[in-house]
Amino acid sequence: MLSKKTIAVVGAGHIASALISGILRARLIAPGRIIASRRSEDALESLRRRWRIRAVTDNTKAVAGADIVILAVKPQVAKVVLAEIAPKVTPSQLVISLMAGITTGSISRMLRTSTPVVRAMPNTPAQVDAGATAIAAGEGASEKHLAWAESIFGAVGQVVRLPESAMDAVTGLSGTGPVYIFMLIEAMIDGGVKMGIPRTIAAKLAAQTVYGAAKLVIESGKHPAILKDEVTTPGGTAINAIHELESKGLRSVLIDAIVTATLRSQELSRLYAD
Repeated sequence: MLSKKTIAVVGAGHIASALISGILRARLIAPGRIIASRRSEDALESLRRRWRIRAVTDNTKAVAGADIVILAVKPQVAKVVLAEIAPKVTPSQLVISLMAGITTGSISRMLRTSTPVVRAMPNTPAQVDAGATAIAAGEGASEKHLAWAESIFGAVGQVVRLPESAMDAVTGLSGTGPVYIFMLIEAMIDGGVKMGIPRTIAAKLAAQTVYGAAKLVIESGKHPAILKDEVTTPGGTAINAIHELESKGLRSVLIDAIVTATLRSQELSRLYAD
């Protein structure tokens, strides 16, 4: 599907680097068909050595002639970067945006062209091929363009399609979600240390417990509440721990965190769009 395409990655940071790695490991295209741009020459040299791709500091050189342009820059610099590359973007290209909160309509207006745009929200576990990415079609993006995006993000994890109206909520749930889990793991480690487990061992147990629980939810297909009930025995340790978590408002705190991150994504859209 993509073997004859050329992909430009504008802003080759952590997520973009994970995408490049996944694309090449999946052999979607050859290394010579990827060109990445970043301001740091040292970082670009590292990309060249690691994957034998082309890498430049000039965003316009990266974009010119590419079939697919992946925008992986921060939303705060969206206006500057889009204005910079606009003269080189053509309607025959596909633009895939990873910028949180920036709508496809705003991107099209800033590019001043009818180029099809797909909005994507991946997360950092893409670095270990365990990412969760939602994609949404903007005006002009066809089934073909969505299929291209699915191939790219499918190389580093799971992909779902949603209407663009849901993308801010995706940012709050799965885009920001790894942060919640990192904090949960850190707290579990500290709890283990408090109760006498060496930190290195507590870290292994906590991380594996979270990984295993998530894997069980995915592979069993059971609702998390059912899995919870299966290990909750009368008068046991689990029900006592659940009571403590509920009394401290764990559910409400996590829901509030997702709502807050979603609202911030919506705020970014207003701040940096038009």
